[in-house]
Amino acid sequence: MLQKHGVAEAKIWPWLVMAAVMTATVCQLRHQGRLWWCACGQFYPWAGDVWSSHNSQHLFDPYSFTHILHGLVLYGLLAWTWPKLSLAWRLCLAVSIEALWEVLENTDFTIQRYRTLTIALDYQGDTIANSLGDILSCCTGFALARQLLFWGSVGLFVGTELMLFVWIGDSLLLDVARLIYAG
Repeated sequence: MLQKHGVAEAKIWPWLVMAAVMTATVCQLRHQGRLWWCACGQFYPWAGDVWSSHNSQHLFDPYSFTHILHGLVLYGLLAWTWPKLSLAWRLCLAVSIEALWEVLENTDFTIQRYRTLTIALDYQGDTIANSLGDILSCCTGFALARQLLFWGSVGLFVGTELMLFVWIGDSLLLDVARLIYAG
C-alpha cells in the first residue's frame, strides 16, 4: 500500500508544479500592469480581427494558432532531448517555457519591438485571459503532436503557417524572423 501511495504522489507533482507556474505567471503579468480582460468589458472568447483593439485582449484570437505551433515544437524538442522523462513532466516543462514566453512577451521592451517590427502597430500587450488562452493553446499543440507524431505535426505546422499568412498576413515564423533579424 505504501508503494502505491508513493507512486500516486509522484504522479501529482508535475500537475502541482504546473499550477504553481500558472499562478506565478498570473501574478507576474498583473504586476506588469496587464489587465484581466479586455478594457471594453465585453466577454468575447474569440476575437478574430487582428487589426482591431480586441486583438490579444480576449481568450483566443488568430495568434492562438501560433501558440498551438509552440506546443507542437515543444513536444518534439522535449521528446527528443528528454525521451525518458514522463509525458506529464514534459508537459510541465512546455507549460513553464510557454508561461515564461508570455511574461517576456508582455514586457515593455517586447511590446515596443512588436509595435516597431510587426503588423501589431497598436499592440498594447496581452490581457491575462489572453495569456492563459495562449498557454492553453500551447497545451493543445502539445497534445496534438503526441497524436499526430512527427510527420503529422510537420504537416499541421506548415498548413497552419500558410493559413495564417493567407488569413492575417502574418505567422509564427515571420514574427520570429522579424523579432530576431530586424531593427
